[in-house]
Amino acid sequence: MQKEKKKQTGFPYRLLMFTTLIISGCSMCYELIISAVSSYLVGDSILQFSITIGLYMCAMGIGSFLSKFIKKQLFDWFVFVEVGVGILGGISSLVLFMANIYLESYVLVMYMEILAIGTLVGIEIPILTRIIEENASNLRVTLSTIFSFDYVGGLVGSILFPLLLLPHLGYFATTFLVGSVNLAIALLIVFRYHKYVVQELIWKAIAIFSLGLMLFGVFYSENIAKQVENGLYRDRVIVSEQTPYQKIVVTKHKDDLRLFIDGNIQFSSVDEYRYHEALVHVPMSVAKKHNRILILGGGDGLALREILKYQDVEHATMVDLDERMVELCRTHGDIKELNKGSLDSKKLEVVNEDAYKFLENNKTLYDVIIVDLPDPNNESLNKLYTDLFYRLCKNSLTEEGVMTVQSTSPYYAGKAYWCINKTIEGEGFYVMPYHVQVPSFGDWGFQLATRSKVTVDKIQLTVETKFLEQNQLGSVFVFGKDEMVNKDTLYANTLSRPQLLTYYMEAERSWE
Repeated sequence: MQKEKKKQTGFPYRLLMFTTLIISGCSMCYELIISAVSSYLVGDSILQFSITIGLYMCAMGIGSFLSKFIKKQLFDWFVFVEVGVGILGGISSLVLFMANIYLESYVLVMYMEILAIGTLVGIEIPILTRIIEENASNLRVTLSTIFSFDYVGGLVGSILFPLLLLPHLGYFATTFLVGSVNLAIALLIVFRYHKYVVQELIWKAIAIFSLGLMLFGVFYSENIAKQVENGLYRDRVIVSEQTPYQKIVVTKHKDDLRLFIDGNIQFSSVDEYRYHEALVHVPMSVAKKHNRILILGGGDGLALREILKYQDVEHATMVDLDERMVELCRTHGDIKELNKGSLDSKKLEVVNEDAYKFLENNKTLYDVIIVDLPDPNNESLNKLYTDLFYRLCKNSLTEEGVMTVQSTSPYYAGKAYWCINKTIEGEGFYVMPYHVQVPSFGDWGFQLATRSKVTVDKIQLTVETKFLEQNQLGSVFVFGKDEMVNKDTLYANTLSRPQLLTYYMEAERSWE
């Protein structure tokens, strides 16, 4: 027998209005979570956010259209949608990570997830509108109030996710928690409006059971994350932390210690000395003075370890946005042993600030600038590879100062590598590209930039190294034919036209 009632004055609709705000906030969180996870696992955040937002909006439109076929038992349908969104949204991060590990078609799973959640979310508001309009108010008041709460809820979700949920809980606990909120709303509706819900007992049982599973996921999210990450990474995960800026993972297998940021390897203890010796000793051998050194990035302390081999270094400034990254590498036993405690040096000053902002405000001139930043695989990092960034670097160099920039692989990402070269040249530097083989990375490239020309034959190594030798130093400046790209066909990288990001993502896709 139908239990829904006709319009009545005493209908408690205000609670339903409040649930609109909560539901909208949860919906926004799912949208951001799917975009963020896909950016983390696949890269190209602009593409991932654009596809997620567009497909999610389309799915909501489909849901709104389908809602017109729901004519009876509106409360039951509303609870069904809330339970469905809670379950699908609550496991969304886990499903995406598992798809990335075990399935070849990650994108298909991502699209299906967006369509499923978006369609259910699209059904919610039309049903809720009809429930309130049929039982308590007129259409004008109902629509204006519901959409007001809906938009405010979206703002709440978009603020909570990046500032509170993700930095403190990580992907898994966040989705489980947001899913729990949806299920709690479903349970609240069943209890508060039980006389309108036809299948009351069934929905109570499903909602309580599902809520229990989600809360279990919240409390055991770290254990779940460890199991999943062990599938993502070849070796045993010994550190896994989500900071406000990035995901830091450290793995270990016998003597091979590896650090990953947002899924991208930063070093392997087996061969990192090859990378860091090339990064540091080439510019340090060219520079006439080593009094003041600036390191942009390099929070692991490995570049600093090489810099401190020069006794005439008086002061080194390290600018790394993530305070937790530096602290981890300063205190973690294995990493500290690898960087030889360089982060405890009295010569070091650590500045936890965006490198671009630091250079904008900097008044000090440096003899050497080491740009040791992650690859430009997102918009925020791309900014640190633009013409304006290198202009700021030039303003912070002494007249005889030297700069080096890690520049990804000239073999695997040739257009990206030579785009960086062209961009630096455009700021009036003399640029000498060079590269070395790093087994963990492959053929890896750098840019040596100075205000005046450098003669390779005159570069003299003056400190002890494990890899670089004086008689083979000139070979790092020699490139094979398959590593060369006609720079005339490339665009320089600017803030208004982030061409480097396009070149980099093209390379990633071609090597997948």
